[in-house]
Amino acid sequence: MAESFLIALREGFEAALIVAIVLAFVQRRARSEAKWVWIGTGAALALSAIAGLVLHFSIDGLEGVPRMRTFGIICVAAALLLTWMIFWMAKHARHLRGELETRADAALTDGSSLALAFVAFTAVAREGLETALFLISTTTVSNGTDVLIGIVLGLAVAVVLGVGIYHGSKRIDMRRFFMVTGVLIVLFAAGLAAKAVQFFQAAGDLGSVNWAVYDVTGINWLTINTQFGRFLAGIFGWDPRPSLEQVVVYLAFLLPVGAGYLRATRRPKVAPPVQGPPVEAPQHTAA
Repeated sequence: MAESFLIALREGFEAALIVAIVLAFVQRRARSEAKWVWIGTGAALALSAIAGLVLHFSIDGLEGVPRMRTFGIICVAAALLLTWMIFWMAKHARHLRGELETRADAALTDGSSLALAFVAFTAVAREGLETALFLISTTTVSNGTDVLIGIVLGLAVAVVLGVGIYHGSKRIDMRRFFMVTGVLIVLFAAGLAAKAVQFFQAAGDLGSVNWAVYDVTGINWLTINTQFGRFLAGIFGWDPRPSLEQVVVYLAFLLPVGAGYLRATRRPKVAPPVQGPPVEAPQHTAA
């Protein structure tokens, strides 16, 4: 449940933030056109839900080796997409409002309601389709009920935060929110990379030098039989009996990507103003 909550919260808040920015701008410029923002948002959500259902039912019918390989590919794709997403947001977060308002302004200037709806549609659809892919990858360790509860709770919190941003709340530190959730997503993505190795090994596509670097499966609360074990597996990629290759891939992903992300989110240092030598006042001599 924790992993689906995190993904729904992060992606949901990004979508809510986009809608809040575009809607606030349109309300200032042309209030009557605001409905087109909602139309574009609704269409994007419908497309995302359909894509998620198609993915779910397509994979649900697979068994054995094809199922293992498919989940392995999904885990790799989700890990790469998550990594791209957090670095993209770290780079563009400061300019996101300006970019969205520029696109919305162009649509209003041209008098195209469909173009305005498309601004909201493309931005929200990207978040929704990413969410559909990520949530499919979480079903490998969580049951459907847990995933659904996590999605509902995550989206509920995201909507509340989005409403707060729309009404100009200063209590929401967006930089800290994205930085903290970004760190958690780096851990989640590293776990997906290691999980992909596990699936490919289960399918027989990969061997192992050491099938059990450690083995704590005898401790029940550390296994996926418990909610705590599923939380560890979902967020941190925990495996109570990992192969050497899983551990190597996990660390090889986590260390460079984590360091790169922390470097990308670091506040730029502002150089102090250069002070020249004191200037003496000119002296006037009496004529």
